[in-house]
Order: sequence, then structure tokens, then C-alpha cells
Amino acid sequence: METALALILLACVASSTGEYSPDIIPVPGGLSGTGITTGYWDCCKPSCSWRGNLRNTSADPVTSCAIDGDTVIDPEAMSNCGGGPSYMCTNQQPFVVNSTLAYGFTAASFTGKADYKLCCGCVLLSFIGALSHKKMLVQITNTGADLVVNQFDLAFPGAGVGINNGCISQWNAPPDGWGKRYGGVDTEAECDQLPWQLQDGCRFRFEFMESVPVPNVTFVQVECPKELVDISHCNLK
Repeated sequence: METALALILLACVASSTGEYSPDIIPVPGGLSGTGITTGYWDCCKPSCSWRGNLRNTSADPVTSCAIDGDTVIDPEAMSNCGGGPSYMCTNQQPFVVNSTLAYGFTAASFTGKADYKLCCGCVLLSFIGALSHKKMLVQITNTGADLVVNQFDLAFPGAGVGINNGCISQWNAPPDGWGKRYGGVDTEAECDQLPWQLQDGCRFRFEFMESVPVPNVTFVQVECPKELVDISHCNLK
């Protein structure tokens, strides 16, 4: 009941300002709870792009791309971070829906280890604290053995490359990525260091996210909006 009320209130806030407000539909019996966020953009092929990692869905895996970041590549192609030709697609960056809601993509784990059961599923993240007036609806396209329980590693260019740095071969990035390996760039001006194709996604952290680093969240599993499915070409059924 509290989750449904929160979604109704979100719609009311957006509609009261005259902004577009999409319907957000909770998944009956879906996952929910509290979690933490981090950020990354390592340019590697997302783990949900491997057909063998999909669970409970007959859909195609998340699209991965050639070195140009735009040309969709065979889902069985090896990741560039393993010496292959497959990269994260450039269009899997966050984007603003209205002043209180954004869409995007994330790596996630609900178990504290590599966790594929919600590949291509979506969750609504409600930020806690200084960013409590904003939410982000994200599709899970990746996971990672280095994640903890209920961690959402949001796909933000310039937020750090983490363990791997596939951006070296794709964009000639520095050895530790732009800024710090974990955390990325510290200011919006530093986003100019990134290739122009990634700069809007980098600025998202400083504009929509208001420079609030790694906010905690509450989350609830929701149906994926068409806008995200059209980008990833994958949807959890």
C-alpha cells in the first residue's frame, strides 16, 4: 500500500507542474527493500548481454555494441574486457523524464554476488536524504561479483571504471578512467574530458542528481517502460 501511494504521489507532483508523468506499475510480488547506490561506466559488455545469463525471460539479451558504441553486435561476441569486440552501447546512459523522475540503467545484486535472476527487470529507486524529492527508474543490465546485497551500480559515464576499464580501447581513456577509478570525476566541468558521446550522461550526476554522491534508496520492482526496452531490446517477463 505504501509503495502504491508513493507512485500516486509522484504522478501528482509531476502533473501539478504540468510535466509529462508516466504510469509506473509495481510488479505484484516483486522485490522491494532498501539499498545503496554507486556509479560506474567501464565500457565493458554488460553481463545481461549474454544469452546464457538471462533468467525467466524468452526475450533477447541486452544489446551490446561494436567499438563505435552504436552498431549492435552479435550477443555471443566476447566482451572487449575479455579481449573481444563487444562494448556497452553508448545509448545506455541516463536521461531525464521530468523534474522529479529519470530513466536509466544499472548493475545490481540482491544477494551480494553475481546475480542474474533480475536481468532485464526494472526497479524504481526512491532516493533518501538530500535527494528525496527525486526518483530514478532503472533497468538491470549488468551485475558484478564485487557488489553487496541490494546494491545498484548506476550506469553513469564518468562515474568510475571500477575493476575493469574497457574505455581504454574504446575511447583512449586514462588507465584509471576519467577522474578516480572508483568515483570518477568530481565536477561537471571535468565531464569535458570524456568523448562528446558520453558527456551528457556524465553531466546527469551534477544536474539531475544535484551532485549528491551515492545516495541510499528504497526500491520496488516495477514494469519496464517502453523507452528503456526500446534501448536495451530486453524485458523480463
